[in-house]
Parts: sequence; structure tokens; C-alpha cells
Amino acid sequence: PVPALHSILENTTTLRAGALVFDNDYKHPVVLAKELATMDVLSEGRVEIGLGAGWMISDYEQTGMPYDRAGVRIDRFEEGLAVIKGCLASGPFSFEGEHYTVNGYDGLPLPVQQPRPPIVIGGGGRRVLSIAAREADIVGVNGTLHAGVIGPEAVETMALEAVAEKVAVVAGAAGDRLADIEMNIRTFFTTVTEDRAGTVAAIAGMIPVDDDVIADSPFSLIGSVDKIVEDLLARRERFGFSYVIVGGDVLESFAPVVGRLAGK
Repeated sequence: PVPALHSILENTTTLRAGALVFDNDYKHPVVLAKELATMDVLSEGRVEIGLGAGWMISDYEQTGMPYDRAGVRIDRFEEGLAVIKGCLASGPFSFEGEHYTVNGYDGLPLPVQQPRPPIVIGGGGRRVLSIAAREADIVGVNGTLHAGVIGPEAVETMALEAVAEKVAVVAGAAGDRLADIEMNIRTFFTTVTEDRAGTVAAIAGMIPVDDDVIADSPFSLIGSVDKIVEDLLARRERFGFSYVIVGGDVLESFAPVVGRLAGK
């Protein structure tokens, strides 16, 4: 995604850009930090840093990378996060962990945004959500993806009650940082339609899960423009979600929702 992100930033003047997310296993964190800092300089400070431990098993199988158990991937991710933060800070940086060793690396150029571009970390389980609450500027609440695919098991962890539990984990781990964290969610089921019930039933039937799981999930934005705006405002009030991501395939149909929220 790095060339695409640079192209986006080069051809815009106010838009912020970042990947959702860079899988820590794909690239050494020192190399990624260097690329991110350079993009931040070239864009005059418009980069966001999305980081993750990796979860989609097909990515690993197709590329021949070992798919370590979740604990190992998260350990490596946590070290990678520390390395990236160190590389983006001023002055020589050293780190010695189980997975990475850095000796006196002085990363240049320094990013325009200080102390660094905002870091986005999303998680579905307690451990990653807790890391995000302690370390990230933007915390994404995800489904639980232990199976390495999105199916009924993962979607059940996106139900309303499950999301409330995940947000509570973030609040508990963040402590005094909570007021400074932006809460994020990437919606998976987004359709602007006057036939909400029919659309919900169709999506639920394909997965399959009960209709209520889809209808009530904060990962769903289904209904008229008025209904979606109502749901977004209610979720911001209840869970703090102010950073909401929708897929590129719905940008045109979703534009009236953005316009309504912007007062246009």
C-alpha cells in the first residue's frame, strides 16, 4: 500500500491517509517506520499509522509465511510497535527483544507530526485491545478473528453486547488516557436502503446468523439516511465511536450520510 498511499497524499492537500492496517509480519518495523516518516514529511504531516499483528490465514498460506499462534504474533507485534515508536523519535534508538534487535539506529527524516503520526491499533480480543488502549492514539474495536476468516463465529463477536464488552476492556486498560483516545470502528455491513428489514435478513442468511445480530451490531449501517445518521449518533453517545470507516464500494451511496452529519 505504500506507493498507493504516497500517490493519494501527493495528489491531495488536506486528506489524511493510512493503511488499515500494516501487518507487522510483512515487513521489518525499522523499514516501515522509515517509509512512514518519509511519507509524513512529503505530505506535510498527513499520515496515520495503522498497525496490526496479522490474522488472515490465507495471507500466510499463499505467501509461505509461517502462521504462528496468536500469542506469538501479538508478542512480535508488540515489539514491532515499540521499534516503530523508537525509530520515529529523535536521536539514536536501541532495542533488544525476542523477535527484534536494533542497535543505535537514528531514523531520519523525522516525521512532521510530533511526537509521531497518530497510531491506529484495532483488536477484537482482550490482549490486543489492552495494548491499543495503552499505546494507540486511535483504538479500533474489531470482531474476534481467531479462526483467521470472517464467518458466523467472528460475526457473533460483533453483536451489540460483545461490542459493549470490548469497549469496557478499552476503558479499563486506558485509565487516564481514555479522554485522549479516539474510538474507531470499521463497519462490515453498510447499505443505504429503504428496505432495512429485507437487507438485514439477506445478509444474516448468507453468513448465517440471527437477523438481530446484524440489525443491532455497531458493525452494521443499514437503512435510510435518517436511520444511519440516528445510529451513528447513538453509537457515538454510547461507545464513543467518532471515527467510522466504510468500504470503498459504498462511498457514493454513503455520501448523503456524510453530508447530513456535516450539516450540508
